[in-house]
Amino acid sequence: MTAAETPALETRGLVRVLGDGEMRTEILRGVDLTIRRGEFCAIVGPSGSGKSTLMYLLGALDRPTGGTVAVDGEDTAAMDETLLASVRNRKIGFIFQFHYLMPEFTAEENVMMPVLKRGSPVREARERARGLLDELGLGDKLHRVPSRLSGGEQQRVAIARALANEPLVVLGDEPTGNLDTKNADRVFAVFERLAKEKRQTIVVVTHDPHMAARTARVVRIVDGRIVDDGPTREVLERMG
Repeated sequence: MTAAETPALETRGLVRVLGDGEMRTEILRGVDLTIRRGEFCAIVGPSGSGKSTLMYLLGALDRPTGGTVAVDGEDTAAMDETLLASVRNRKIGFIFQFHYLMPEFTAEENVMMPVLKRGSPVREARERARGLLDELGLGDKLHRVPSRLSGGEQQRVAIARALANEPLVVLGDEPTGNLDTKNADRVFAVFERLAKEKRQTIVVVTHDPHMAARTARVVRIVDGRIVDDGPTREVLERMG
């Protein structure tokens, strides 16, 4: 299998259980999922269905109870913490529901940081940061620290930071949940461009049907199992 054919993300028999005895709860119950390079995919489902747990496992931020998780053909479930950190740094950009910006640095500096950590020149890091922030409507906020930005602006800085290293996989857990419609659409337009032009794989958890409709594929999870998976329009029609 060539690199181009290797799935960006793949799970087989993925299980996640929390607690034991009477407190035992099955969060994921045997999830098989393959996501190709360049796909733009939404994961949808009711609260408590396992969407966020799946995202954390795909992003190597949690370990499965059973089954396998592969990122670009590498089985992360079998890795130690050092190797997991390496995969996350090299191949994954994660957008959390909370932004986790470094308060002492400006918007530009926050976005530059992951690029600098990989050893890129300052000039390259700055150009990339400014380009992303401008595309996300923050070109006039480059030198503001997080405390001088609104919550939505901080979230967009965090999104730019996750994209700065041009990761193979971008995972977003409700990435636009704190944004108004205009800025949410702006973010999804960037995701669409990256999937099409850069062949980056974009996977987002969302409760917003309008945002899900912007993706190419929808995976629906209920009670820890995939109950539907296919082209967005078809899945959303079946959901009613």
